[in-house]
Amino acid sequence: MGRLLMLTVPALLAMYVPTCVPRAVLPTVPPDQARIEELWQRPADLEAQDLLHGPWGPERAPDPDATYQFVEAKRGGVNPGMTVRDADGRQWKVKQPATDGRIAEGPIEVVLSRVLSAVGYHQPPVYYLRDFTVKDKAGPRRVPGGRFRLVDASLDDRGEWSWHRNPFVGTRPYQGLLVILLLFNSSDLKNSNNTLYEYRGGGDRVERWYVVRDLGTALGGTGRITPERGSIDLFERDGFIEGIEDGFVKFEYHGWHQELIDRRITPADVRWASELLAGLTVTQWREAFSAGGYEPKLAERFIDRLQTKIHQGVTLGAGNGGPAS
Repeated sequence: MGRLLMLTVPALLAMYVPTCVPRAVLPTVPPDQARIEELWQRPADLEAQDLLHGPWGPERAPDPDATYQFVEAKRGGVNPGMTVRDADGRQWKVKQPATDGRIAEGPIEVVLSRVLSAVGYHQPPVYYLRDFTVKDKAGPRRVPGGRFRLVDASLDDRGEWSWHRNPFVGTRPYQGLLVILLLFNSSDLKNSNNTLYEYRGGGDRVERWYVVRDLGTALGGTGRITPERGSIDLFERDGFIEGIEDGFVKFEYHGWHQELIDRRITPADVRWASELLAGLTVTQWREAFSAGGYEPKLAERFIDRLQTKIHQGVTLGAGNGGPAS
């Protein structure tokens, strides 16, 4: 047992401790050469965004009544999962609930993906199924569902991109993206959750998309080692903004990579991101949580807390920096 513990602890630390040495955060191109549309595009009509089905629409959604053919088990990560194929030949990456009893990442990931895509950040097609039928060598059986991410032919995964070195460091959309993730108490600001896609939407044109995905460690408390995700009690308890110091915002954030936010984000950055989120209607917020399979009463508690944080962000700097709430 002792030897097992000795082997297990280093493995856990390697998984959750990305680095103990802060890295420099620098742009890879001059600001006037950054193609902001590769990271963010302002939505033409924010109130018209569909947060129930997302930007890819209901036509790409997985069928809850279908039988999916097992392809392979998920490799790596904390949560179990599998790749499956539907009757139309489409492949899905399914992230299922963890076996240790912790709150599942899938619902959280779908909610954040819906919100990010609505306010202009690129996202792959993701959906949520509570359970589904999978068929393998042992025959068909009903299994726990989770986040279904479609392997879409229009998206070519080109590997990860770095929070610390990319074309957008210091730009308002980059700063705003960090603010939004902090507002949701996202503790997983690591490069392995970032994906660079080549998107082919039709014709010969190819677009580059810088995407933050695998967003499931959020809506709870922040921390460096196995932070508790999806906890409404922790989310209601934890603050958002502590205040303003020397022109920069201090956040109540306890996750890794403090160098991404320490003395880097201004009140104007926070207001920009918060005003984007404030443009979403209550109905849209409810749709986002419904897309993640949340019960209405629990969803309302999360939405109320998010609205409080958004209001704090919108009004930041109006007085003496606002209360730390």
